[in-house]
Amino acid sequence: MTPQQITLVQKSFADVKPIAGPAANLFYNRLFTLDPSLRKMFKGDLTAQGQMLMSMIGAAVMGLSNLEVLAPAVRKLGARHAGYGVRTEHYAVVGSALLWTLEQGLGSKFTPQVREAWTGAYELLSEVMQLGAMEEQPMLS
Repeated sequence: MTPQQITLVQKSFADVKPIAGPAANLFYNRLFTLDPSLRKMFKGDLTAQGQMLMSMIGAAVMGLSNLEVLAPAVRKLGARHAGYGVRTEHYAVVGSALLWTLEQGLGSKFTPQVREAWTGAYELLSEVMQLGAMEEQPMLS
């Protein structure tokens, strides 16, 4: 990611913060529409889950400016998600739901450049999460 893309992601997320609750609802509705089988992974209250999601995305977005500090936390997050049953193919579905949600929430502010920046950010973060998930898998002998 370029510094300009990081700035675009950070500035556009600032526009999402005021609508964090509705954005989280949009995200989960879209996620479960794209892959209804994922619903069973979410046992608790989706409102609380949505607050955690938006908080985590906010921390990751701000951390893009310092990847050396962010990467270990994202790897641990990936390892935890592997324990919840998240598989590699789920990352594409989540990415699709995230981009759709951002498009709905940001409207005309979700320009092609903003989409490209968010796509890059999500790809980077999901790759690091998947590395953490792989490290969590027991080695086959």
